[in-house]
Amino acid sequence: MGAPVGGATAADGGRPIRIVVVDDHEMFRAGVIATLRPYFDIVGQAADVDGSVATIAATKPDVVLLDVHVPGGQGGGGAEILAKSLLYSPSTAFLALSVSDSPQDVGSVIRAGARGYVTKTITGADLIGSIRQVNDGYAVFSPKLAGFVLSAFQGVPVGEDAPGGIRDEELDRLSRREQEVMRLIARGYTYKEVAAELYISIKTVETHVSAVLRKLQLSNRTELTRWAADRRIV
Repeated sequence: MGAPVGGATAADGGRPIRIVVVDDHEMFRAGVIATLRPYFDIVGQAADVDGSVATIAATKPDVVLLDVHVPGGQGGGGAEILAKSLLYSPSTAFLALSVSDSPQDVGSVIRAGARGYVTKTITGADLIGSIRQVNDGYAVFSPKLAGFVLSAFQGVPVGEDAPGGIRDEELDRLSRREQEVMRLIARGYTYKEVAAELYISIKTVETHVSAVLRKLQLSNRTELTRWAADRRIV
């Protein structure tokens, strides 16, 4: 494979920018890799926290394209991957690529050290450009996330009581744990998988799901999935 198109090279020696792609949805991950492969050197991919940390430690990529909600580890998702991986590969830049545009998700990975955050509505061309910019040391964010990012850098509790912050009153009805359960259920996890992911019992998962449905005035997990997808928080 020749030199990347449009100067997609790392700063040292003009070599191709080396990328690791982290996402637990296999088909989406494969699509992203197919889009990026003509322009970058894809040196690894992973679908969970532990596998991501191990891959990043082994390959020390220039840029990690990082989903925010990744299973495994201690349940910290993308932020946990960031915190652990920077110990092994401190020069790696992280660009979050997520379906979620919630203030909590944006704030968590920015505080953990991500250099950028874009949503999965981004075009292939814009994603390629964002990776190049992050590799060059620039901060890159989807335009609608600018307010969240500013609050995160200023140390304001993003999405909570931040002045001018964007709140979702329905989401605010849920406790932090209920939000965690809701996201996993909406992503298609079974009760057993949610229990294993969060280190709680299946009975506790059932209790949380019942509370979520009651607070959101929904009837079943299908409606819950649609509710979460409409808000792009899964």
